[in-house]
Amino acid sequence: MSQHAASAGEVAGHFFRHEGAKVVATLTAHLGTHRLQLAEDMVQEALLRALQIWSFRGVPDNPAAWLTQVAKNLALNALQREQRWNDKQDGIAAEHQRWLSAPPDPMTHDTFADDTLRMMFVCFHPDLSTDAQTALALRTLCGFSPAEIGAAFLTSQAAIEKRLVRARQRIRELALPFVVPDPQDLSTRLSGVLHTLYLLFNEGYKASTGDLLVREDLCHEAIRLVTLVSQHPATQEPRAFALLALMLLNAARLKSRTDDAGHLLRLHEQDRSTWDQSLIHQGITCLHHAAQGGTISVYHIEASIAATHCLAADSAATDWPRILHLYDQLLTLTHSPVTEMNRAVAVARVHGPQAGLAALDAISQRAVLEISHLYHAMRGTFAAELGHTTAALAHFRHAKTLATLPAERTFITHRIEECLRAGEQ
Repeated sequence: MSQHAASAGEVAGHFFRHEGAKVVATLTAHLGTHRLQLAEDMVQEALLRALQIWSFRGVPDNPAAWLTQVAKNLALNALQREQRWNDKQDGIAAEHQRWLSAPPDPMTHDTFADDTLRMMFVCFHPDLSTDAQTALALRTLCGFSPAEIGAAFLTSQAAIEKRLVRARQRIRELALPFVVPDPQDLSTRLSGVLHTLYLLFNEGYKASTGDLLVREDLCHEAIRLVTLVSQHPATQEPRAFALLALMLLNAARLKSRTDDAGHLLRLHEQDRSTWDQSLIHQGITCLHHAAQGGTISVYHIEASIAATHCLAADSAATDWPRILHLYDQLLTLTHSPVTEMNRAVAVARVHGPQAGLAALDAISQRAVLEISHLYHAMRGTFAAELGHTTAALAHFRHAKTLATLPAERTFITHRIEECLRAGEQ
């Protein structure tokens, strides 16, 4: 493939992942949620055409506008064919064309100008199940694959695909309108929206598929959308500020998470001089705003944990007893096995690696974690710290079989090599 074609392919690939979901939201805004499948199909077709045409003609000056217009044209053609097939009234196609060419509504006190955010609130219609709401939002608006959604839910790709089919069927049955709920009803849907954006950021912070460990573009998109939520009068709630604080504090450390070769660096190995102090300051400010309310959310506590790490002068100065206390608080709000697994690290740092292993053994839903390489890598780390080289090697080798990203497998390979060197001494 020529360099020109390769460049076009890379740009098309970028839009497939990042701009495609936005175009789906824009089309659905005009077509209605009952046409969600049509919008997705037309954007998919537009992306395929981009891959073909750009390879020969070059990338247009405004690829996002090109993609949107082609998807609109394809949707209009599909609607016109449907009109002919169903012998509908002559004015329907013209009306659809008017919708497709209409500019988005300006932002007012009770709506959002951003189509992605508008559609996200639509996805969290109370007549849809919670799991269906989140899966649909991640697939349609965040561009997640079923495999990535499965990783977020700790379930299989097949289960997610079935969930998405049921969600789309339910939308058609209900004929859900593309309208943001009234301001007084926005708060009831805010929890789902915030959780979806939390998962979007997490996928960027530690990708579950692909070649890259860190996907900064996903993190920045999540921050952009949460910022809009926190600025809107109807959703300007402490939990929104708390989530924004958490994202900003974690984003401040993104560039230090890997070395120049893309290898994963543990917290104590990271160069803290590269941490973005501006983002840390913004995160702390948002955390202060979040403290104005009378309730504490999961995001408040996780942001406090992130702040404790960010404010430590070095690894040795980290206030692990405070972090452990915060994890104890977190477990009163959520009984997530992932939270319990992360808490085990704090337990080990305060009480030693044997206590860390005991904390892992005490997790009631441990079977959910045993499909994750992180769980076995953590056991390997604690075993290695105790000098139990054989056990550590067994855990690390099992973790390597479960790891999906190249950076993860390389990281675990280094831990195996460390164990082998320790065993020779």
